[in-house]
Amino acid sequence: MKISILLPYKENFSPTYAGAVSLFVKDTVKLSEYKKNITVYGNTNLKNIFKLTYKNIDLKKNLIQSGSKLYVNEFLNYENESPSDLIEIHNRPNYFHLIHKKIINQKIVLYFHNDPLTMTGSKSLTDRKKLLNHASKIIFNSHWSRKRFLQGIEGIHLNSEKISVICQSIGPTKVNLNKKKKWITFVGKLNRAKGYDLFGNAILKILKKYKQWKGMVIGDEPRATLIFKHKRLNVMGFTNHNRVLEIFKRTSIAVVCSRWNEPLGRSSLEASSRGCATIISNKGGLPETITHGIILKKLSISSVYNAIKDLIENENKRKLLQDLSIKNFFHTNKLSSKKMDQYRRNILKTSPLKRNLTNHIPKSLRILHVTNFNERHDGRLFFNTGRRINNGFIRLGHSVLEFSDRDIVKHYKSFKDHTGSKALNRKLINTVYNYKPDLLIFGHADLVKPETIAYLKENYKDLKVAQWFLDPLIKNGPDYEKNKSRILNKIKFTDTNFLTTSPDVIDFLPKNKSCFFIPNPSDPSFEVLNNYKNNQCSMDVFFALSHGVHRGILKRGKHDERADFVNKLMEKTPNVKFDLYGINNIQPIWADSYFKSIANAKMGINLSRGNPIKYYSSDRITQFVGNGLLTFIHDKTHYNNFFSEDEIVFYNNVSNLSEKIQKFAKDDYLRKKIAKKGKAKYMKFFNSTIVADYIIKNTFGHSYKKNTYLWEDNKN
Repeated sequence: MKISILLPYKENFSPTYAGAVSLFVKDTVKLSEYKKNITVYGNTNLKNIFKLTYKNIDLKKNLIQSGSKLYVNEFLNYENESPSDLIEIHNRPNYFHLIHKKIINQKIVLYFHNDPLTMTGSKSLTDRKKLLNHASKIIFNSHWSRKRFLQGIEGIHLNSEKISVICQSIGPTKVNLNKKKKWITFVGKLNRAKGYDLFGNAILKILKKYKQWKGMVIGDEPRATLIFKHKRLNVMGFTNHNRVLEIFKRTSIAVVCSRWNEPLGRSSLEASSRGCATIISNKGGLPETITHGIILKKLSISSVYNAIKDLIENENKRKLLQDLSIKNFFHTNKLSSKKMDQYRRNILKTSPLKRNLTNHIPKSLRILHVTNFNERHDGRLFFNTGRRINNGFIRLGHSVLEFSDRDIVKHYKSFKDHTGSKALNRKLINTVYNYKPDLLIFGHADLVKPETIAYLKENYKDLKVAQWFLDPLIKNGPDYEKNKSRILNKIKFTDTNFLTTSPDVIDFLPKNKSCFFIPNPSDPSFEVLNNYKNNQCSMDVFFALSHGVHRGILKRGKHDERADFVNKLMEKTPNVKFDLYGINNIQPIWADSYFKSIANAKMGINLSRGNPIKYYSSDRITQFVGNGLLTFIHDKTHYNNFFSEDEIVFYNNVSNLSEKIQKFAKDDYLRKKIAKKGKAKYMKFFNSTIVADYIIKNTFGHSYKKNTYLWEDNKN
């Protein structure tokens, strides 16, 4: 087996002047299980290179052809002599296009260490779509870089398995916080993009005021124009990487105040790993490099000065940040190398895993489940409530036939039947005829006509009919009249009705009809994350909305009041990292991409449309609580009838929510404890099997003990 790593042309692969890419490659390859199979290709004409299998690509000067093209062509000559099983290209999408043209069937992985929208070969949407189509894998050094790459690429067309985030990393070390010196350190290029002018002016004021403190500056700039001098300001120039890490170990406060959107930011990552109280700007991927620190919302000399001043004068705060940075740091070389080896195994394996599909499903009831199973959306909306309820029926041992109403009308539209409704209703009658269900259950099947249900009830006397409904039923709320009519359209012919809003606060339901509350069901095959165990979450709070699940993308000109709430919340909540989708021109995400994003978050805001109403919640509550995120929900939902404050966190306004988010962002132990208890309770009492059992028992009139269902025992 052979794995070839191609570095950028002129990337210095040596301790002499190593950049972020070289350090990352060196550190992760040394720990890889494939170390003996990996050859690093570069252009470093030095004897003192990193001690790995390395092949130097020597180039002769050519005035006609660019150095990069010569470099790639020479690499391809080596490939022709001895083809690799896998090629990994670092930070040069244009190399990928050149190589793919010559060796089309080769497995190629592309790493992004910079902003994809600024790089030749990935600036245009066309180029990025080509990369997605042809690469075996695309790796980003931050979630910010990943978002940048996906700009303009609709999530409905995205294969999320092809893209991953593997952050740049650093080796662990022991740091004695008692040996920290009164040093304030800046590492990076000494230019305005890195914010050195801000730091320089701020540090001069600091050193004048605080006589016991010292400033440390590591870095250079060939066209240096920013010169700051003070007897306690040590400007060291470019320094060996190991020496930099030793300085960070003794540094108390580190400052990374970049103006530009750094895709990740190795300086802040290294400072955090060595227990510095780190001050960063809220630019690019910088917030992902720290677990705890000071995030500057606005960049100015005064903001940098005040942040440093606060940490100098507040010793307890400074030491707490240092301690938390050490305890919770997770961007280790070992973890990154492990993730890289995992995708290598997946790409290089020769045969798929065999699965045993011999599970026996006992027959009991026949259930015809009519709802939108979203076949036409290519799995984007697979993880929906209809599937969850369906899984519950199956786990109970029932035979279930899926009838996807909206897919049927999509495929059966014609000139004479422009909505497909006639074909749908005809097909439903025929299916009932052939399948002979005991239970016909609808979920939002709006194009099924009441006359069809009446016909079926008349001709199949033993047929039970039920419906479930998930959308909000809030007076003066979103789509109230529309949702009201959708429920009432079939209710004359249903035996039971199940709502995710408490029926006792809905005044239009007929008194002679059986209407029940059901919680949004969790499902053990969907809610597979345990974020309270995950010490690698780089974002604090996750929130996502959409302008309609079937649309899949933001609708131009549409306003959602939840976006206003979240933006106001962010303004009130400093030093907390929000991962947002569906607002502020960030497209919504779906399916596996959605789960990958919540897997990176510690907390989730369960914010539904309209004013809170008793028991109503969108299905995101299952995705948050069920996956072990600490979940915030408005107290007017009355979910405190089911959950205590040590299982779910309740808030009553934006300020109250902000305070609680900040509290739990600083207290990982309590956050994890509450999230763990919340998941355990939700998965035990609100799972899809129990909800499906509740639907069947009430529809068929089966008796059950009073304490069988948690949501019935807590009616208030």
